[in-house]
Amino acid sequence: MLAWGQRKTIIQKCKQLMALMDMAPYDFILHHRDRDLKRMLSFKHRTFQTTDNLYFITFLKHFYRRHDSLEDAFYSSMHADDKTTEKGLIGFHRLFFSLADAPQRTRKHVATPERKSTCKRLNMFLRWMVRQDEKGVDFGLWKKIKPSQLCCPVDVHVARVARKLGLIDRKQTDWKTTLELTEKLRLFDPADPAKFDFALFGMGVMEKI
Repeated sequence: MLAWGQRKTIIQKCKQLMALMDMAPYDFILHHRDRDLKRMLSFKHRTFQTTDNLYFITFLKHFYRRHDSLEDAFYSSMHADDKTTEKGLIGFHRLFFSLADAPQRTRKHVATPERKSTCKRLNMFLRWMVRQDEKGVDFGLWKKIKPSQLCCPVDVHVARVARKLGLIDRKQTDWKTTLELTEKLRLFDPADPAKFDFALFGMGVMEKI
């Protein structure tokens, strides 16, 4: 959720947040006391403010007391024969903001296809957790969601390259664009369409350079 802005700043902010959680975020989220949250009041990243951070911690504590894996938050809204993770992303957003004290302002920090977002960061997170490679990038820890259901993460750079290659026709860059690109990539590998994210993103970086 913090992955926007300059890479150097993102890494710095992530390290800062982890330090505030004693470098043990799962343990902190489950076992912190109210007084421990005072240290969180100093953490901000761009538009991600104290209110947002405290709600993230609140939801994750609520969720992990009932579930072993965050995969359940996505997969509970999916079926085994779903072509994509669209229902899972929608269900995750609804679940994430299902607590009574969910702040309205925090909703902008969690994307959903219902708002026509490309859901780039969530799709990238799902790619990391579901796909498995030998490079140490995609961990393959989750087994319920299948690699064939993953959507290719789309940002302005990936969309630009994909249009130049004739992979997408849609002029807007939104959720329908994500589906259009993923469907086209299935023609190359129906079992693992998201793997082409590496090539598309890399070409976009090289083109910018």
